[in-house]
Amino acid sequence: MDARVGEPEVLVVTDGRIVAAGEHGLATRYPHDERVDLGGRWLLPGFIDAHHHLCIAALQPLWADLAGVDDVDEVGRRLREVADREPGTPWIRAYQWDGTPNGLHLDRWVLDELGLRRPVLVGCFSLHQAVVSSAGLDALGISRRTADPRNGRIERDESGEPTGRLVEGAWGAAHAASMAGYDRARRWGDLIEVRARTLLSYGITAVHDAACPVAAEEVYRQLASEHRLPVSVVVLPHAAEILNGADPDRWFGPVTGEGDEDVRVGPVKFFADGGVEIAIDAHVGGHHVRFGQLFPDTAAGVAEAVARGYGVAIHAMGNAGLAAALDAWEAATRHREPDNGLRIEHVTLAGPGEVARMQSLGVTGVVQPGFVELLGTQLGEARFDDATWMPFGDLHAAGVPLAASSDAPCNFTEPLAGTGYGVSRRTSGGDVVGMEQSIPFEEWLRLYTYGAALAGGQQDERGRLLPGLRADLVVIDGEPDAGRSVGVAQTWRAGELVYERAG
Repeated sequence: MDARVGEPEVLVVTDGRIVAAGEHGLATRYPHDERVDLGGRWLLPGFIDAHHHLCIAALQPLWADLAGVDDVDEVGRRLREVADREPGTPWIRAYQWDGTPNGLHLDRWVLDELGLRRPVLVGCFSLHQAVVSSAGLDALGISRRTADPRNGRIERDESGEPTGRLVEGAWGAAHAASMAGYDRARRWGDLIEVRARTLLSYGITAVHDAACPVAAEEVYRQLASEHRLPVSVVVLPHAAEILNGADPDRWFGPVTGEGDEDVRVGPVKFFADGGVEIAIDAHVGGHHVRFGQLFPDTAAGVAEAVARGYGVAIHAMGNAGLAAALDAWEAATRHREPDNGLRIEHVTLAGPGEVARMQSLGVTGVVQPGFVELLGTQLGEARFDDATWMPFGDLHAAGVPLAASSDAPCNFTEPLAGTGYGVSRRTSGGDVVGMEQSIPFEEWLRLYTYGAALAGGQQDERGRLLPGLRADLVVIDGEPDAGRSVGVAQTWRAGELVYERAG
């Protein structure tokens, strides 16, 4: 992953760090050291997932999994299992509800009929909306007189009665309230440790937790101090009420770049638009279309973060959201040289103007190749004259720094699977989504290693096979080509073998 060394044939590791890399003759200088023969397989830097919600994903085994469920009776059965298994929690939670118009319909009244005695929250796979029961609305203090939050929406029926569906910032408040009983530090730490060990089997040795409340930061540091954190973590500080801006108390904590190789502080996370209500301003067949939601407090939050010396990460799905994010950054840095940079999370829809602005401002795009599969089946004929879905090729050609990621648990986690979609631009159903936006397979590998390291301020510690860097490594078999079968055979962390595929 570095032009200065090309493709080394031998890597020498001592005390968890790379000390030499070079041609095969290098091995003769270390005749008595332990040797690992790759047997024709490929050695890469460990994968870094630059946008991953580990602290939320770790808790999901405690909740009801509704992935693929299309029957209300089955929803009830799974929720009752959670109620029996978690008798001490104030809320009963489910996750991976489809949430799309063609998916399973849920509202407060459907959930009420299940007869559960506690408030119920059913979260969408997107982490941008949920449905709660009537008891849940009561617990949140939501009635027909409650106004929509500034960055969210309380869905209502024709009479003005809340249906239980909470979108964007309204869902974020419900998420925070329903976490009571689940976020006990020791239990949360145990679950993070278990989930992180699974990531090692995918070759992932580091993640950027893309919306990390203070409580989760503390858990990560505790795990690291106990040598129980299986992957390195860059935390992107955010409020416990996700999608609702920065935590005011967090401004007084460590700033971007502080920490160590196990837990480091990244940029503060903001939202320019929604994940369900994506902000789009474009043309279709010459006709102007505008829809979605822009979050009104983004510019003020970005300005404060820059003034306090933090880096900034802004969620922007639609092209209007992206334009608003870039406007906020330009306003915050017009009269002040920032201590850290800007990264845009997703860049899911962009036109030539937004791509050019990102390049000129030196903005990093943190993209998800797996979105070709996640969104491609939903897009149908939704194409715009002046904006492109998942414009990976345009961004790459313009010289915009890119980092690859999954957005797990909103999408599948495995980097090698995601890269395949980023190359083929073809969904599992056979739909091709903008083949001209394909990026070569080996470039995706670079974006999952050195590109992600740059986005997290980790370039001096990982992401390349260079002397002095940390020996976080992954061994893959099969040719590094999206058209062939590749898989993770081994994962090494700080020079120690931490995963080996059975057989």
